Amino acid sequence: MFALTTALLVGVMAGVSGCAPEPVKAPPVTQAPDPGPTLTPTPSPTPPPEPSFDKAAHSLDDPMSIWVVSNKLRPLNPIEFEPNDLVMPEGVGNQNGQPLREPAARAVEAMLAAAAEAGVPAGIISAYRGYELQQSLYTSYIARDGQAAADSYSARPGHSEHQTGLVVDLDDGSGCALSECFGATGAGVWLAEHAAEFGFIVRYPPGKEGVTGFIPEPWHFRYVGPELAIEMRDTGVVTLEEFFGLPPAPDYAQ
Repeated sequence: MFALTTALLVGVMAGVSGCAPEPVKAPPVTQAPDPGPTLTPTPSPTPPPEPSFDKAAHSLDDPMSIWVVSNKLRPLNPIEFEPNDLVMPEGVGNQNGQPLREPAARAVEAMLAAAAEAGVPAGIISAYRGYELQQSLYTSYIARDGQAAADSYSARPGHSEHQTGLVVDLDDGSGCALSECFGATGAGVWLAEHAAEFGFIVRYPPGKEGVTGFIPEPWHFRYVGPELAIEMRDTGVVTLEEFFGLPPAPDYAQ
């Protein structure tokens, strides 16, 4: 009986052992695809900063500099300065036959040719005036109008921009010669609008008498070169004194 029971037990155990589940196999490891190297976006190049205007490119004191500033507080040095490159402008009217410094002469030729093409011809009525001629004119103005009045529209010798050889007084024959009404003539308007392209500025603009020391002179064009003239036009600074941070010069020092 015991032997039979043992045999049955052995049989049962063998059956249990035969029904044991297969061990569960782990799923195969799938390797993620290689994403390849990480690309860093190339930054857009930063444009170089715009170069600032170089206010020290030319001297304000050297009388042969095209940027020389002459006013009631800044006499030319030497006071009897005479340019060494005076030439006669060619192909333009020149009432008094006066020369200019070579760069100003070439520039005014081009400017007046362009004005004529635009239908507003003009000519020179005054250009270079030396120390002695300025002395004679200034003395005659004092005799006629008194010194206070003369000082409002005529520079003393040694202080005159005409002595630099870089200035032209222009007229169109409309009856406004050396008068403020010239600024409203066709030539006056065109010249004021286009002078910078040829390197000129209206040196004594209206409303700036306390800076320049002189009444408005829309006929008085000063050559400073296109670089400075265009910079002044674009920035809206209309006097050399203000552009270069110089003291106003409403009166002479003595």
